[in-house]
Amino acid sequence: MPSEDSAERLQPVLEPVPRLALKPADAARALAISPRKLWELTARGEVPAVRHGKAVTYPVELLREYLREAAQKNGGRT
Repeated sequence: MPSEDSAERLQPVLEPVPRLALKPADAARALAISPRKLWELTARGEVPAVRHGKAVTYPVELLREYLREAAQKNGGRT
C-alpha cells in the first residue's frame, strides 16, 4: 500500500494559467473605472475589446497598450 507521501508526489503540479483577457468587471477594476464607464468607452471604440457572440472580453496586452497611448496623449498626466 503506498504511503501518503508517495500519493502526494504522484499528483501533477499545475501551473497557474496566465489570463490573456479579462471579463468586463475585471477589466473595469484593472482600469480603475466603473463598469458603466468601461461600456461607454468600449461602445465608442476607445477601449479595445473582443466579442465572442454576446460575451465581451478585454485582452490584457491591448489594455496595457491603451493605457500607454492614453498617458502619452495626456503628456503623462492623468
